[in-house]
Amino acid sequence: MKTVVFNFLFFLCFALNSNAQRTVANSPEVVKSLIKRIIPTHASSFEVKFIPQKDNKDAFSIETHQNKILLSGSNGVSIASALNYYLKNFTNCDISWNGSNLKLPKVLPFPKQKITKQTPYQYRYNLNYCTFNYSMSWWNWERWQWEIDWMALNGINMPLAITGQNSIWNRVYKSLGFTEQDLSTFFSGPAYFNWFWMGNLDGWGGPLPQSFMQYQENLQKKILQRERELGMTPILPAFTGHVPPSFKDKFPTAKLKKTNWQGFNDVYILDPDDPIFTQLGKKFIEEEIKTFGTNHLYSADTFNENTPPTNDSLYLNNVSKKVYESMSAVDNKAVWIMQGWMFSYSAAFWQPTQIKALLNAVPNDKMIVLDLYSESKPVWNKTDAYYGKPWIWCMLHNFGGNVSMYGRMDEVANNPSAALHDKNSGKLSGIGLTPEAIEQNPVMYALMLENVWQDHAVNLDTWLPNYISRRYGAKNEDANAAWNILRRTVYKGDIRSGGAESIITGRPTFAKTNKWTNTKKYYNPAELIKALELFNKAAVKLKESDGFKYDFIDLTRQVMANYADTLQIQFAIAYKNKNSNEFKQLSTRFINVIEDLDLLLASRKDFLLGKWINDARKLGNTLTEKDIYEQNARNQITLWGDKNSPLHDYACKQWSGMLNDFYKPRWQQFINDVNESFETNKAFNQKVFDEKISTWEWEWVKQRKSFTDKAVNNEIEIATKLYKKYLPLLKSIYKE
Repeated sequence: MKTVVFNFLFFLCFALNSNAQRTVANSPEVVKSLIKRIIPTHASSFEVKFIPQKDNKDAFSIETHQNKILLSGSNGVSIASALNYYLKNFTNCDISWNGSNLKLPKVLPFPKQKITKQTPYQYRYNLNYCTFNYSMSWWNWERWQWEIDWMALNGINMPLAITGQNSIWNRVYKSLGFTEQDLSTFFSGPAYFNWFWMGNLDGWGGPLPQSFMQYQENLQKKILQRERELGMTPILPAFTGHVPPSFKDKFPTAKLKKTNWQGFNDVYILDPDDPIFTQLGKKFIEEEIKTFGTNHLYSADTFNENTPPTNDSLYLNNVSKKVYESMSAVDNKAVWIMQGWMFSYSAAFWQPTQIKALLNAVPNDKMIVLDLYSESKPVWNKTDAYYGKPWIWCMLHNFGGNVSMYGRMDEVANNPSAALHDKNSGKLSGIGLTPEAIEQNPVMYALMLENVWQDHAVNLDTWLPNYISRRYGAKNEDANAAWNILRRTVYKGDIRSGGAESIITGRPTFAKTNKWTNTKKYYNPAELIKALELFNKAAVKLKESDGFKYDFIDLTRQVMANYADTLQIQFAIAYKNKNSNEFKQLSTRFINVIEDLDLLLASRKDFLLGKWINDARKLGNTLTEKDIYEQNARNQITLWGDKNSPLHDYACKQWSGMLNDFYKPRWQQFINDVNESFETNKAFNQKVFDEKISTWEWEWVKQRKSFTDKAVNNEIEIATKLYKKYLPLLKSIYKE
């Protein structure tokens, strides 16, 4: 009898949670609250109305009705998109991570005729697992609320939602008899959850406090409630076999395989053939639904950057079948959302036979594939559009949260619609953003999202000047001319993992590049000097625009970082030629550039190390917790792992604080050692230096130091000052 009652209560809870979004979605008050958050002084000028979908596709309209601006849409996301369309096209406004323009007239203009838009895409996806750490590790509800509003304004209806999952894992494994001690080496620190969830590592950055698990669980409940209220269908993670190291002791007959990723300790993965796999998968989904409800969408990636133990198609087919069964056994409406990253990352392994075996194990209507890197390395056109599965065209764009100016504008403007109209694109059902990190290169995200409500290519000749006018709040010919240069240089990127990095952020060397610091430019750096001259002229009229100020700082940063690369090449030649005086002059100038870059970036909140570290410390309840979170924050953006980590400098950041406190002293030690080699007439030993500096880097990770999270100095004044200082040097060096 107890079992019957328990089952009844569980499924009642399941039903209430899984249907929760239907009871609160399409509420006018929810959408009106969003409008008040975006434009509080003008919110009363708008009315909202819900209209039916057409052909399973969202739509919106804007019209004048009874002396109000009526925004109609098929859900909260559509109405928010109508608001954004109105703000962009009727008031010349722009909402961005990096400087918004919301200068509205006192009386808003009324549309003279009704405007109607319908998206050609059923799904508009957002986020990458990595985003939750490279950008979101320390976010609070206020920051999340802004981001959810931004997603709604831009038509996103399918966000990945993986916050708070450690609580689920914790309860599931404890229900199997695992103790706090058993799990102490399992959960990663808060800056590494993504790679823990994907089965890449255990324990790194821990131990994870229970308080953080509870904080994240509560935060996830708020995130999901808001996303569902607006009509979004968030994606929750599913079980893919990752188990604690002590699992082998608790279940000695279990079929386990060890995987190793980027030099971290081995991780244990439960074989899907083992009966325990399905049981654990069911427990995970049950606990997740009980805690968070469900929209029936589940993310699972079985071989993320890990090669399967065999290419046998029967094995791969069975893996997929078991993973899906662990979802559908609890939720018969379950749809598996799979990242297609592995098909690109491990292309040599994933041949047609292997891809078909993995995909065909699941019914076509129960799986959606994310073509994760469509703008550079699409896979859909090499797999017959994923052999019948619905799939989503995605822009990855950013790797590791690096801030270099980069993008593939032409591809993003043209290729989504080209795929949409390609007779070989199969069940192309959506469009999406999959960056490893956000809050940089805002133009690329604005451009990508322009595709959401149209089925034709974006005309960059008209779109770009309109975007610049909205972003800066005024038309300006100098700004347009500068952006035409940026369009054909930094934003005409080649196929690579983000933009060209500066040697400043790489471990010091005489080489032009190292593993994660590819400094090779795909454009002529001298062209950016012309763009900077035009920005300097435009500053006279645009100096009050926040978007312009960010772009002026960012371009100045890029030009100065490029100049530092040139100086490094020159002092490397001076060393080779045994010219100590020239080496000293050039290396001193190089250090001065780093100092000036730090000064420049201190003027923008977007480029502050202090914000990253202080946000981390704020989440700690005790000094011990604060110190754990700060070490996580420092570690991720430097060594990434321990002192021997092959990922060092992967997530490098050109930030104020990082430049003066980490990159400058690192380079200064290199320069000092080279100067000593001149004095002793001994060759500089790079290997010895690398060993010494990796120890220094690890000590830096463990330090505790206060950095400001407030911008200082006036952006325009400091950018103009450095422009005047460096322009003669830049013109001289690039002329040479």
